[in-house]
Formats: sequence, C-alpha cells, structure tokens
Amino acid sequence: MMRWFRADLHVHTVLSPCAAVEMTPRNIIRHAQAAGIDIVAITDHNAGDNVAAALRAAAGTGVAVLPGMELQTREEVHLLALFGKMRDFMKWCGFVAPHRSPLLNDEARFGPQFVVDETDELIRIEETMLLASTDLSLDEAVAQINEWGGVAIAAHVDRPMFSCLTQLGFIPPDLGLAAVEVSRNTKPGTAREKYPRIGRLPIVSSSDAHTIDDFISGPKTMFLAETPTLAELRQALTGEGGRRFRDPA
Repeated sequence: MMRWFRADLHVHTVLSPCAAVEMTPRNIIRHAQAAGIDIVAITDHNAGDNVAAALRAAAGTGVAVLPGMELQTREEVHLLALFGKMRDFMKWCGFVAPHRSPLLNDEARFGPQFVVDETDELIRIEETMLLASTDLSLDEAVAQINEWGGVAIAAHVDRPMFSCLTQLGFIPPDLGLAAVEVSRNTKPGTAREKYPRIGRLPIVSSSDAHTIDDFISGPKTMFLAETPTLAELRQALTGEGGRRFRDPA
C-alpha cells in the first residue's frame, strides 16, 4: 500500500553556524509533526553530529529522519549527501572529517556551532570552521556517496553561488547524481526550461531551512511510496514500481 509522504530533504540544525538557535533537533521534529511533514533530512554543513539527536527526538512521533549532510566540495559546490542507514552515514562522516578545512570557526563572524542531544541540551561547541570548502572534489564525493548506498543531490542549482551550474557551468552527465534541488526561488515545473543544463535529472525542492519559519513555509517534495525510507525515495525519483514524486504546489 503506497501513500504520499511530504518531505523536506535539506534542513539545518544549530550545528550549522548560519542556523538560528531555534533550529534544535527536538524543535525541528516538533514543528515537523505539527505541520504534517513526514520526512526530514538533517543536512548540516560538512558535519553530521546532530543527526543522532534528531533520530532519537523523532522516535515515536511518526516523523522519519534521514541522516544527511550538505557538503561543500573543493569546487565550492554544495552537495546533499543522504543515507538510509546510520552506520553508512557514520562512515561518510568519518570520510569527510579529515578533508575539512583546518581553520577554526569565527563565532563573531559566522555564529556558533552547537552539538546538542535529543533534549536540546548542549554537548559541546564544534570549533572547526564548517562554512568552508573541503578538499574533496565533486566527483570523489558523489562516487563515495553512491558506493555506500547513499543518494547524492546537487543543492540549489538555481542559486548564483555554491551551485553546480554556477561553479562548473554544467552538470557532468556521468556524475552519478540522483537528482538536483532548486530553491524556493524556482518552481520545479519551470526549472528545466529556465536551466536547460539540468538535462533529464529529477528535480526536487526543499526548504534549506535555517529558521523554523523557513522550515514551515519553505518548499517540500511529495513522494508516493510504501514507507518513508531513502530506498523508497530513490525508487520514486526513478519511477520504479509505481512510485513517483511531485512538487506539492
């Protein structure tokens, strides 16, 4: 039996220095539950330390959490890395960590980077600057995500910065992306015409939320699937077994 799931595949927590202090795992899950958001991918910049807290906060709520990260490659391309299993995500986090910038975060300039638990209690402050490019290439990153069973999505390709289209000028046809994401500035139905270099890749829309208002009001993607899992979403992106996806608007 399949049904429609409302998904936001790009959500930041307080680990991202650009996110508001209200973006704690428990608060995100609470608002997702109230707003009827079925699937939330936690995607902080170059790190995943708040994913486990979000998974624990979501237990018993009916909200499914996908472990994820918004990676910044050495080309300054933002890439969503989503995983279905925590063990694969932890391997990915361990793979990314030594490739991050050695610089320390400037809290006064960028904001603090909080690691919290499922009750929103502070565990520690991440000192490494997460708002910086890793030394991983886009090709290397996508290949590793796919090898470990993840889904790679080019983030906000319609934006003038940190997008695959603006940084590279094109999307390599053999890159191995599962989809591209457009921001709230572009309707998925018009994106292919406005940005023909997307080609035939599936187009999803997410909030890229840094505040609760962003999260609630931002775009979502609807997935027709049996369960709110990454495996089902992957099949929906390719139209397998009657599964499909669409813009909720």
